[in-house]
Amino acid sequence: MKFATKSQHTQVLAWLIWLVVLLVFAWMPEQAATEPTIGSPALVGIVTHDCRDGPLFPWEPQRRVRTCAWRRYRALERARRRAWWMKHLAQLALRGALTMATVVDLLTQAQLRRYMGALPVLYGLMEILHVREIINRHCPTAAEVDHGTVAMVMMLNRLVAPRPLSWIADWVAHTVLVHTLGIAAAKFNDDRLGRTLDAISQHSREIWQDIVHRALVQADVDLSVIFYDLTAFVVHGSYTDSQHVDFGFAHNTPMDKRKFKTGLNVAADGNVPTEYGLWAGRTADMATVQENMERLRRLLERHGWPVGEVIVIGDRANLNDELALAYEDHGLRYLAGLQPQKKAHRRLLTACPEQHFRAHPLSQERGRNGYYGIPCQVTFEHAGRQVVHRGLVVLSGPMRSAVRQSRATQLRALRQELQMVEAKIGQPRYRTVEAVQRRANTVIGRSPVGKFVRVQAYADEQGKLRLRQWIDRYALWQAMQRDGRYLLVTNDWSLSPQRMFNLYRQKDGVEKRFTVSKSDLKVSPIYLHKDERIEGMLLINMLALLTYSLLERQVRQGGLQMTTRRIIETLENLDIVETVCWDGSRLYRIVPVDEEQATLLETLAQVLADLRRPRWLHPLLPSGNVLPLALPPPTGWQSAA
Repeated sequence: MKFATKSQHTQVLAWLIWLVVLLVFAWMPEQAATEPTIGSPALVGIVTHDCRDGPLFPWEPQRRVRTCAWRRYRALERARRRAWWMKHLAQLALRGALTMATVVDLLTQAQLRRYMGALPVLYGLMEILHVREIINRHCPTAAEVDHGTVAMVMMLNRLVAPRPLSWIADWVAHTVLVHTLGIAAAKFNDDRLGRTLDAISQHSREIWQDIVHRALVQADVDLSVIFYDLTAFVVHGSYTDSQHVDFGFAHNTPMDKRKFKTGLNVAADGNVPTEYGLWAGRTADMATVQENMERLRRLLERHGWPVGEVIVIGDRANLNDELALAYEDHGLRYLAGLQPQKKAHRRLLTACPEQHFRAHPLSQERGRNGYYGIPCQVTFEHAGRQVVHRGLVVLSGPMRSAVRQSRATQLRALRQELQMVEAKIGQPRYRTVEAVQRRANTVIGRSPVGKFVRVQAYADEQGKLRLRQWIDRYALWQAMQRDGRYLLVTNDWSLSPQRMFNLYRQKDGVEKRFTVSKSDLKVSPIYLHKDERIEGMLLINMLALLTYSLLERQVRQGGLQMTTRRIIETLENLDIVETVCWDGSRLYRIVPVDEEQATLLETLAQVLADLRRPRWLHPLLPSGNVLPLALPPPTGWQSAA
């Protein structure tokens, strides 16, 4: 057979012969078996072969050997040509005939630009707070990606570029987190994020307390003054079985939208969040105060801060007779505005004429833009108990002017509506005194200043219908006596009127944190449809707010008056250039840094170094002023600056 396979035609002929033999034995197996040829074996459709006679199909192994040899030759030839080109390119570069940029371009297979920005700084701060370790301790998992890492990625996304859960994987793919964490972006899909939210929601209180305690210790935050307030977050969906989502009243949120409320305590020292609570949308603000007292007491006791040395500051929705006695029972000092629901409290606002306030200024501004205050005593009674606290009646010049301007505008609008009613006299439904009077009363009832206006429909001597309107000057005078006045109350008799006024004006710190949550972190609106995931997402947002506030506080203490949002915007164009070479190696370079960014990075390096230092070390020990790129750098990390 060997001689018959030297040409292609003979190979085809041999294949045809074998095909005919196989067909013959396939069609006539019985005949071949019953009448065997003498000296030949009976082939019942089966071909047998002895290996000692050589290969059954000798042309196939020869073809494979030739193909492998040819491929090996081509690979060696390509390697030889590549070495030859590299040799000559190097010679040209050394002679100056070829620039190094051209050489690098020829050796580069691809080049990618990945976002870095402020991620190293924020990541470093989270590492100092032990966010990942604390979450993993409370929520262990055998999954490929632990819950602590997933939670940190969601926090970083909230701070840098808030995205829905389904878009976070795409955002991670365009950042340096893919290489620094060593985790593919596809691992951060919305299913994994949802499972993490479910897991951390079961331990949200413990996780928050551990991380906050770490932050308060490392930053040495002063807890002597704490602000408390509530806000509402709008959600979308039906939420028929939700215990948190419900309709209810909340300032600056639509009444026809479902919502849940969040109470937040922040320390006056840097407006750092210390405690938060989740409430149903229908919950009244005053119904949250006593439970907040309990949570605040536990926080202070755990942190080792004397409860009697803390003063809680809230707005008018945080105080009534029952709550005033509750503060006494919990041993907490408080300062809050008081909504004068009782006659005795309303009399305190109008007890002194405006001239008496001039002798008690609270600010440097005088006249219409000034602030004045007269001390008083406020009595609270509840469940047979009575207590007297210190009060301060404040007269705000700017508030008084704003109230009076608004009232004047509303009175003009009401007068125009009544004139329109008078102009319709004689038309259908305006032809009797009773009909005109009824329509005028309806207009007055809809107006917020209707209580100051009186109207009367009558018929004159000629029998024509008339509508007379006038202002109740006594009612208007009584209201003007309260314009710009509000009542502050505290159970701390050591506070001076000036100190009471200054502390109360600082309570907008918690409102600023709500603004950060809704504008920068974009917490609202929320599209999650499970209470567990709402609780987990709220924890992520509160931890992101804690990171935001703590970084801002430390930077300002370092002498740089910048908000965290401004820091993120300044470092926004810091990217990593990833270069992939033909041999598979990778090179990472940081884009050039301008002077402002370099100064900011030096300050941030010192801030993170100070936070890393254990609190028991002496503050003058050297910390090393090195930029803490907390994201672990991959191999080949270089700077393009």
